[in-house]
Amino acid sequence: MSAAPVITVDGPSGAGKGTVSHLLAAELGWHFLDSGALYRVTGQACLIEGVSWEDEARVAEIARGLDVSFSAAENGEVLVAYKGKDVSAAIRTEEGGRGASTVAAIPAVRRALLARQRDFRRLPGLVADGRDMGTVVFPDAPLKFFLTASAAERAERRYKQLILKGESVSLPRLLEDIKERDARDSSRAVAPLVPAEDAVVIDSTGADIEQVFAQVMKEVTLKGII
Repeated sequence: MSAAPVITVDGPSGAGKGTVSHLLAAELGWHFLDSGALYRVTGQACLIEGVSWEDEARVAEIARGLDVSFSAAENGEVLVAYKGKDVSAAIRTEEGGRGASTVAAIPAVRRALLARQRDFRRLPGLVADGRDMGTVVFPDAPLKFFLTASAAERAERRYKQLILKGESVSLPRLLEDIKERDARDSSRAVAPLVPAEDAVVIDSTGADIEQVFAQVMKEVTLKGII
């Protein structure tokens, strides 16, 4: 690994880690890795290629040759393309999340994407958002966070996001999906969703993003990163 410093931000879906990671990368002027996007693209690629998420051998083959690219839109959003086709919206759906969680449980897929994730580590530094950034991908990171929140609150947050997008969703179904994904992610044999032993754990239940980010920046300052 290079000498570039890394701050990892792990946690379950809906805990706020993506927003916090974006804010932190912007504040520090560092690179940003959304590791979940790689798994979401892998799941979406399977749908495009007609491959079942349960077909481990073929899913792993797709992950090894994943033709994915990232670019920035004028509004600052990250655009994701598979084989040159924009899949940014498709991978952010609830189906995209289920696909990501399912393919991420395949050891060969995780091995295929490991080196690609580590390639994001460049000077002046990297903020890495995911589920095993601090435990597997960047275990030597000088600062690690694990963001969490109650399943009920995370479902409520996701519900509001989807309603604002004009989507018709069921809150009870969202809660069920989140609980199922939590169980799948935390019980998988390879790289389960758990805090690193040296991670700073932040429970964002009942807190707004400004309060959570303030806690994160306090730890960053204490570590002497800024």
